[in-house]
Amino acid sequence: MSLSVGIVGLPNVGKSTVFNALTAGKAEAANYPFCTIDPNVGIVPVPDGRLERIKKYIPPQKMIPAVVEIVDIAGLVKGASQGEGLGNKFLANIRETSAVLMMVRCFLDPNVVHVAGSVDPDRDIEIIDLELVLADLDTAEKRLKKAQGAAKTGNKDGKAELALVERVVAHLQTGKPGRSLEVSDDERKELGTWGLMTTKPVLYCCNVGEEDLPAGNAWSEAVKQRAATEGAGIVVLCGKIEAELAGMSDDEKQELLSSYGLTEPALSSLARECYRLLGLQSYFTAGEKEIRAWTIRKGALAPEAAGVIHTDFEKGFIRANVYTLADLEQYGSEAALRAAGKLRQEGKTYVVQDGDIMHFLFNV
Repeated sequence: MSLSVGIVGLPNVGKSTVFNALTAGKAEAANYPFCTIDPNVGIVPVPDGRLERIKKYIPPQKMIPAVVEIVDIAGLVKGASQGEGLGNKFLANIRETSAVLMMVRCFLDPNVVHVAGSVDPDRDIEIIDLELVLADLDTAEKRLKKAQGAAKTGNKDGKAELALVERVVAHLQTGKPGRSLEVSDDERKELGTWGLMTTKPVLYCCNVGEEDLPAGNAWSEAVKQRAATEGAGIVVLCGKIEAELAGMSDDEKQELLSSYGLTEPALSSLARECYRLLGLQSYFTAGEKEIRAWTIRKGALAPEAAGVIHTDFEKGFIRANVYTLADLEQYGSEAALRAAGKLRQEGKTYVVQDGDIMHFLFNV
């Protein structure tokens, strides 16, 4: 699935440090061909303990985790909506992503100059939001002119679009991001086609100093409160420590994590949160050759899930044999599952559940 999360933030907040650590984490799952697609796009594994649990009962030659695409977008500066800095390129890059990872600086360091002169995550978030709101307002006002013309013809759809555009423009004019406008599911889908940036889901990432691990500090706490009111996700990490962890052996990694009271690199939870932010989930295929996590959207039906493996699987879909990890752990093998009647046969209308283990029958 070509869905991506864009890392957005002011200059000198640690975006590239975190991006480089994310895309350097080859040791997390050595069997996946990790790559940086171009200088600012990376494919990142989504750590999932269920792969190891399946492996106990179905030993494979290799394991392949799900992945998420992360885009490191150039640092935003005030005035980006008017073309300041790398303004237009910056905005175009965000438009192409499906969700936004907003990196905010929550650490003091006299050697790393803050572009606004002091550390204030709330102010930084508002600077970013305002630039994106102003750019979205420009997009929405252009759409408004077209919608007004279409509505004059008496077209029912044209009138409905005009009403929605008017609401969006009025909302953006107050300086609030589009994601805070209450809309129906159908309206949300419609807005998704407009190229707006502030309607994309947001995950806040607080970059704290190593002395503030693992709990964070007053700055990250303020961001946490903001995220809670917005219904957004949040991850607290130290970019400097994550960069060190990325280049370590497993034993060294565990020792450093323990010294900071951490159980896993924060980048692992960051990758999982990005996956969730995109509305994605995994199902598994398991055999002697490989155990693999396949990425599908939440709510996908069985034929669509089959199509992720190969389009022929979707076209010729007959049925899916499905079981759960809990059942595998209880019965110990697929043969025992089948004998116990726990291997379900599901048809074209089956909604795939996160963590299903599946085999597809198809006819081409």
